[in-house]
Amino acid sequence: GSHMASENDLLNKRLKLDYEEITPCLKEVTTVWEKMLSTPGRSKIKFDMEKMHSAVGQGVPRHHRGEIWKFLAEQFHLKHQFPSKQQPKDVPYKELLKQLTSQQHAILIDLGRTFPTHPYFSAQLGAGQLSLYNILKAYSLLDQEVGYCQGLSFVAGILLLHMSEEEAFKMLKFLMFDMGLRKQYRPDMIILQIQMYQLSRLLHDYHRDLYNHLEEHEIGPSLYAAPWFLTMFASQFPLGFVARVFDMIFLQGTEVIFKVALSLLGSHKPLILQHENLETIVDFIKSTLPNLGLVQMEKTINQVFEMDIAKQLQAYEVEYHVLQEELIDSS
Repeated sequence: GSHMASENDLLNKRLKLDYEEITPCLKEVTTVWEKMLSTPGRSKIKFDMEKMHSAVGQGVPRHHRGEIWKFLAEQFHLKHQFPSKQQPKDVPYKELLKQLTSQQHAILIDLGRTFPTHPYFSAQLGAGQLSLYNILKAYSLLDQEVGYCQGLSFVAGILLLHMSEEEAFKMLKFLMFDMGLRKQYRPDMIILQIQMYQLSRLLHDYHRDLYNHLEEHEIGPSLYAAPWFLTMFASQFPLGFVARVFDMIFLQGTEVIFKVALSLLGSHKPLILQHENLETIVDFIKSTLPNLGLVQMEKTINQVFEMDIAKQLQAYEVEYHVLQEELIDSS
């Protein structure tokens, strides 16, 4: 039986990794990664941040990607020795799978809408959809406050394309709790509003003409960028691009989402400025912009590596709260 299993695994892996890479990995870069991954006792060793940064910049080989994300998650834990205050209960995955979730209906509805054209997920209740269902069910039981939220299926799906079901669940927990992604899925959606405000302020800083153009047509970021944040770009962009975004999130955290959004809008500025009404602008950003060519995707990823917006993000979060308080006082 084991021979069959491994052959099946290989087929599955080929099926899962069915996407076009956008930073093709040179032999040397792959060798650098393989060296890091096979370091004895690697989960206890702090690797040089510059070295990891440059390796991710040069590319992440698709067939090692899941292993590399786990490696970057280990490194994150070593760097941040104190776990964030909100840690999930440590219930084994197998135990969670035995329970029933109140979110079953919502999860089932979304299974078919998540990557409908990808061969691993397209078969109705095939292996891909069943694994995805398991992960989302287990997560909804583990994190009762968030439960299941639209968008999560895309994040879980990207992880599942690169690793086994149980590992994907662990990485989902890591992104949600350690990287703080779960804040934006809380039922009150306040964090998402703050993120939209921050993005708007960043646009004002970096691309004033574009900001003015969008304001003039009363287009706030929530009209087009909410799905970018809730799915980490996975619902609209080519998988090769999304995989690169995930590479950087595992390296640098969730502020990467802002950087990617800014870079995408900035590099399409001339085209966006040509459109003169709300519908065509929003349609362009939603449908045309995600089908950017390989060159454009590469450029975006490279720009993101150069950006540092941490201070601005903090300042604008504070500003948001101050404005909210003023609104409450004045009313």
